[in-house]
Amino acid sequence: MDQIIVFTTLFLALIFFVWGKIRYDIVAFLALFVLVVTNIIPSERAFSGLSHPAVITVAAVLVISKALQHSGLVDVIVDWISKISKKLWVQVILLSTIVALASGFINNIGALAIIMPVALHLSRINNFSPSLLLMPLAFASILGGMTTLIGTPPNIIISTFRDQQLGERFNMFDFAPVGASLTIIGLLFITLIGWRFLPKRQSKEAILDMFEIDNYITEMVISEDSELIGVPVSKFNEVGETEITILGIIRNGMRIHAPSAWEEFQKGDILITEGHTEDFKKFSDANKALIAEGERLRDSAKGSSDIQTQEAIVMANSSIIGNSAIDSKIRTQYKVNVLAIARQNKKINKRLSKIKIKAGDVLLLQGESENLKEAIKTLQFLPLAKRELNIGKPRRVIGALGIFLAAIICLVLGLLRVEIAFSLAAVILVLTKILPIKEVYLSIDWPVIILLAAMIPVGEAFESSGGAETVTKLILSIDNTYPIWLFMGILMTVTLLLSNIINNAATVVLMAPIAIKIADNFDVSTDPFLMTIAVGASCAFLTPIGHQSNTLVMGPGGYKFSDYWKMGLPLTLAIIFIGVPLILYFWPV
Repeated sequence: MDQIIVFTTLFLALIFFVWGKIRYDIVAFLALFVLVVTNIIPSERAFSGLSHPAVITVAAVLVISKALQHSGLVDVIVDWISKISKKLWVQVILLSTIVALASGFINNIGALAIIMPVALHLSRINNFSPSLLLMPLAFASILGGMTTLIGTPPNIIISTFRDQQLGERFNMFDFAPVGASLTIIGLLFITLIGWRFLPKRQSKEAILDMFEIDNYITEMVISEDSELIGVPVSKFNEVGETEITILGIIRNGMRIHAPSAWEEFQKGDILITEGHTEDFKKFSDANKALIAEGERLRDSAKGSSDIQTQEAIVMANSSIIGNSAIDSKIRTQYKVNVLAIARQNKKINKRLSKIKIKAGDVLLLQGESENLKEAIKTLQFLPLAKRELNIGKPRRVIGALGIFLAAIICLVLGLLRVEIAFSLAAVILVLTKILPIKEVYLSIDWPVIILLAAMIPVGEAFESSGGAETVTKLILSIDNTYPIWLFMGILMTVTLLLSNIINNAATVVLMAPIAIKIADNFDVSTDPFLMTIAVGASCAFLTPIGHQSNTLVMGPGGYKFSDYWKMGLPLTLAIIFIGVPLILYFWPV
């Protein structure tokens, strides 16, 4: 009975993961609670995942990754590379290589986030199509993460499974022989052949003109007999019976940006509004306000020079996903207007109050410089402007690298366990003020942490209930007289397909027990089977939802769901057919 409940719970969780309407961390918690309520997971073990070494290690690595980003080292390298050549194929090779190298030592999402704005900047000034450059960078970040223990969460999780099985973890560079080999092969394909399969959908001006926002902004003057006088901003649309957004008010020559909901309109106010033509006309015909003609008054008002616009991508761990721009209260909390939203490089023409924000959406934000920076940082957005380089701070660069290398040395020499070494490094980075304390909590991908903490007990229940044993027998029923490499290929294929539709951390938690039991059945080493799961879980190249790097480039690249197959399918087949022999060569059974 327990096994049926576990299988049913996992099956429903998988459906919800694929459906995507409910956040994956919430789905994982629901699965956990079902198994706790049914007494399959003891209540005292319900939150044991929060203290699991893999969870601690992933969180610590994310903090260290943020500190290395702050050091500015990678920024300087990228800036140097961008000056070498203006040819597209050269830029693809150089930027993909630097992303792959960086992804082995900092979080692969972080590495992509550093270099992606530079790639967009290069595409603009050199008249490249961003769609030819961004997907290679995303795939390179995924490949590079396979090369070290800390490059990607699946490697960290696999290491803890080995510790449970053999009492010894994988070391920092145990993944390098297979991971680096596959990364080199993958990079050769991506940079020489793969990018040529991608569609060219944009011209130089496409991103710049994605938001023709001036077509939707109108200035309106409140006349002395207007019914708006004394009405608060929050009631504006109720009076006008339209849906127009108040971006600002010009009063006595001064610009009030993103006025509060309680700000009352006064006679002579000039309203800076955004909406559709029919709404402006309806409002004007009702004589509630007059549309200002001629010169744009907002340009000459005091305070207007401080107002900027900024394009930014919604990261996969942003807290506003699933909410509208209005519901997210960006304006109230940060004094920042959301002017428009684009998805797959096309502006969404629905009203902002009707649009539920998704990961990968591009937002056009308006506000004062400091407010924009604060909103982008806190809400986990990625600005699409060329990064300001952190040059001239050698103490920060040397300090961050020194602490990071010290943690690696302690790990390699066996002086400290991985979760202790990197947690200690994270604390020292904060104590030395290389990483501000407020950045620590912003740097951690909390949905992934919660997902992992919830799925670990679920995975244990999957194994203890006999579920893993049942799946193992089903796989072996093919005929266990077939060679081991065939079963490794099946495992890698199944793992790879799962990782393209659900989070790779959840995939590892489910597949690792099956791999261990198959190895036990053949009475061979567990290591090659664990490596098979690690590689399969990391290589999500077929969909935009399988890995955050793929999601991140979808909007700015203007990609469709099917575009990922064009370069991803050949790369995936290469990983399967080359990966299994490589694993058997470096990790013989």
